[in-house]
Amino acid sequence: MSERDDRTAHDSEEGDRVGKGMDDDVAGRAGDGMTDGLGGPADPDVDPGADDRASGGFGRRQVLGIGGALGVVAVTGLTTAAALSRRPAATGAELRSAVPLPPAYQVPLPIPSVLAPVGTSGGIDRYEVVQREATAEILPGVRTPLWTYGGTFPGPTIESRRGRPITVRHRNELPVPTVVHLHGGRSTPDSDGYPTDLVLPQGWPDEGTAAPAAAPAGPTGHGHGARSERGMQGMSDPRAVRTRLTRDYTFPLEQRPALLWYHDHRMDFTAPAIWRGLAGLHIVRDDAEDALGLPSGRHELPLMIADRAFAADGALVYPSLDPGLRKRPGVREPYLGGVLGDVILVNGAPWPVHEVDAVRYRLRILNASNARHYDLEAVTDDGRRLDLVQIGADQGLLAAPVTHTRLPIAPAERYDVVVDFSGVPVGGRVRLLNRLGTGRTRDVMAFRVARKAADRGRVPAVLSRDLPAWRRADAVRVREFSFRAGRMHGGHGWLIGGRPFDPARTDVTVRLGDVEVWRLVADVHHPVHLHLVGFRVLSRSGRAPRPHDAGLKDTVSLRPGESAEIITRFDGYRGRYLFHCHNAEHEDMGMMANLEII
Repeated sequence: MSERDDRTAHDSEEGDRVGKGMDDDVAGRAGDGMTDGLGGPADPDVDPGADDRASGGFGRRQVLGIGGALGVVAVTGLTTAAALSRRPAATGAELRSAVPLPPAYQVPLPIPSVLAPVGTSGGIDRYEVVQREATAEILPGVRTPLWTYGGTFPGPTIESRRGRPITVRHRNELPVPTVVHLHGGRSTPDSDGYPTDLVLPQGWPDEGTAAPAAAPAGPTGHGHGARSERGMQGMSDPRAVRTRLTRDYTFPLEQRPALLWYHDHRMDFTAPAIWRGLAGLHIVRDDAEDALGLPSGRHELPLMIADRAFAADGALVYPSLDPGLRKRPGVREPYLGGVLGDVILVNGAPWPVHEVDAVRYRLRILNASNARHYDLEAVTDDGRRLDLVQIGADQGLLAAPVTHTRLPIAPAERYDVVVDFSGVPVGGRVRLLNRLGTGRTRDVMAFRVARKAADRGRVPAVLSRDLPAWRRADAVRVREFSFRAGRMHGGHGWLIGGRPFDPARTDVTVRLGDVEVWRLVADVHHPVHLHLVGFRVLSRSGRAPRPHDAGLKDTVSLRPGESAEIITRFDGYRGRYLFHCHNAEHEDMGMMANLEII
């Protein structure tokens, strides 16, 4: 059986299993005071079961307002979600651009510049990044205002070596506070980008006082527009460390070589900040990977995929309740499930094209979209699919290559794949398509074979030997967490274990060095991200992991009605970290939890 046939059968059978069994087990217990792995009962001021009682909580207009199938799932719970698991479910609502859009495959693919260090003494590389407003020509002939790292979108790429620490000084010249998180980094708590560890811009009120312009939201402030003003001002974090104008982030980089990325992580406003441009790549390398002979140099391409929508004047469109991102977090009701754009950008260019040699290329792919999922395939103009040879995942190289014809990728996931263009004639074209897209969002980018060339790249049968060999028997405990929509304080939100995020509350406490198994259960699509540690996927809804689950990950995509078991060892550093959904709108509306390593 081919991978495609096997996956189709797997999806259909799994949807039946989930609909008949798992959701009864989970939905029946999620609202009745179970600890759900969080070390305590659900928040008494939150009603996690209300999303199962459509007649008692939402009217028909409210259900439809949440966004198509997602609205039904959010209201009716996991049973409907399980039914949707057989086909791509909506993860939000799509914005439509008001400006004429260019044809696909006309704009050249830009390659983000590599940031040079400002100092290298003392065994530490030092960088400086200014966060500032800028304008760029994303659509041909149209200027778009952006929030940027260093004046570009994406921001400059940082390349570093395993085990050589770096310090990045960020200077905030934007009109709002910011926080920088190195996604996938094994960082100390003070440099992990905790959402309340703000870098305040010049003139911003001290967040330690009751600053009306940007009071952090609390459990009452993670719904949407229906929440009260009182709720939005109801939280403080006694452990927050705020700085004025600049902050030094130090990264030890004692970790496997991998594609990481950095992005804004400000509490309640992560989604619109990323949408406006605050994202960049960070590549960690080491000698062992260099020695493998993988495609490199101009035959290695970083690809940051993201979707956006544009207003008639070229500005980015986003449905914020507070367009200034100063006081009121959240999005308008149709977009509670997530914000989707109708323009697919790769490295900040719409549907770009890249000239390639007729050789192997290493594609370092990041899904930097807020909520859009992709199912990627590489197709020639005569309909032939090229193999996507996966050599790496979120946290670096696999043990051995895995060959796909399609590769699903959720927000914040990264895949390292090799594509061989040698069988494509000079002048031929290969399109990278999204099988989950419709209309223009089905197209991603294209490669045009320009010339024959000597192929010096290779894909060895053994890629790495340092992957952890954790076994289920090594786990000191098993925890379970539900990720689902819920009602709280008169508004909609997204909950972990029936509770919205509270930075002042410790949700999970683990001991340094402990191995644990976590069972994650979803109502709709939720890409779940753990800070600090990588993990392995043990199972999906009681079955074996899927082929793309290979290797060490830090983000796992849960499909509607699906559960997944992951195993990890909590090593590295003691302190406060996070785990959360990386649908950025879900994250901003409460779907985060605190993890304390002692």
